[in-house]
Amino acid sequence: MKRFYFISDDLDDLEAVETELEADGIATEQIHVLSLDDAEVEAHHLHQVQAFMKKDVVHSAEIGALIGLVVSAAALIVVYLAGWYEVIGWVPFIFLAVILLGFCTWEGGLIGIHMPNSHFRGFQRALQQGRHILFVDIDPEEEPVLKSTLARHPKLESAGTGSSSPRWIIHLQRRARDFAHWAP
Repeated sequence: MKRFYFISDDLDDLEAVETELEADGIATEQIHVLSLDDAEVEAHHLHQVQAFMKKDVVHSAEIGALIGLVVSAAALIVVYLAGWYEVIGWVPFIFLAVILLGFCTWEGGLIGIHMPNSHFRGFQRALQQGRHILFVDIDPEEEPVLKSTLARHPKLESAGTGSSSPRWIIHLQRRARDFAHWAP
């Protein structure tokens, strides 16, 4: 899947684009609108980016986990080279390594709460100007649908492409939506 980004000033136009894409078979879970005006996005019934995903929590936690792996490995190497494991065994030191890994991951996530999502950093200026970002995750065979819809909306500015959410995540989101509509 590939993600296509577009910038617009007009939420009414974005609402029409989303409706047309959904009518042409693009699932709601593949279409998102990023804006600083969440109330207006909701009033237009657009599929907005969750507040959690506007921040860089996941990416920063992953970096923290990598740092935690290095710190944990370094701690275990020091224990091995110093021979401390011979005195009291490996269990307390493995426990320490797990705690170090968890702490670094947690700390990375906390740092990420204060930063915009790394995928959206390039759009900060447009967002601060009151503009809105539409992004659509599509498979290659769906590109003609996207292109024909965009041809009817010349006010949308193309803002590039990027990597999309994994297909299995979009599939799970669809299943969860279907279950929510089916369940009482």
